[in-house]
Amino acid sequence: MKEMIILLIAAALVNNVVLSQFLGICPFLGVSKKVETASGMGFAVIFVITIASAISSIIYSQILDRFHITYLQTIVFILVIAALVQFVEMVLKKIMPGLYQALGVYLPLITTNCAVLGVVLINVQKEHTLIPSIINGFGTSVGFLIAIVIMAGIRERIEDNDIPNAFKGSPIVLITAGLMAIAFCGFAGLL
Repeated sequence: MKEMIILLIAAALVNNVVLSQFLGICPFLGVSKKVETASGMGFAVIFVITIASAISSIIYSQILDRFHITYLQTIVFILVIAALVQFVEMVLKKIMPGLYQALGVYLPLITTNCAVLGVVLINVQKEHTLIPSIINGFGTSVGFLIAIVIMAGIRERIEDNDIPNAFKGSPIVLITAGLMAIAFCGFAGLL
């Protein structure tokens, strides 16, 4: 149990997928303009990464590894992720049309979000079984949610401040992301 808690904390804070591994930067920068849309994207990513980790772990151990066709893992994992994103898109369109409209093009981008595929491949690389894969996927996606919501909160506050013209727009966002990455390095002492 202790190992699972350490894995969860390490995935969410110490090895934050966005701020230390630099995966998932596109939705992190694109959807972090408002806290509401950032949290919606974060929860969608939590669902997709956690379920993709579970399904991919089962497919890898029961099919790909058993029949010695592990060279197909990337293609199979991308298909699993794409199917999950389509499911999330249909559910959001039906249940929360406002969030669906707010996420816009970034929702289908979860399919090509390198964080989702990266987590699944890291689970395989580290030879995690089903439960550690799910915990690592959940922890990583919670770390993504934390990072994107913090960034959205900062960006909302930045809009109200007087920023030199040279730093307006993308430069100040990238500087903020860099400072957040440095701050998250402080979590390395937790483990």
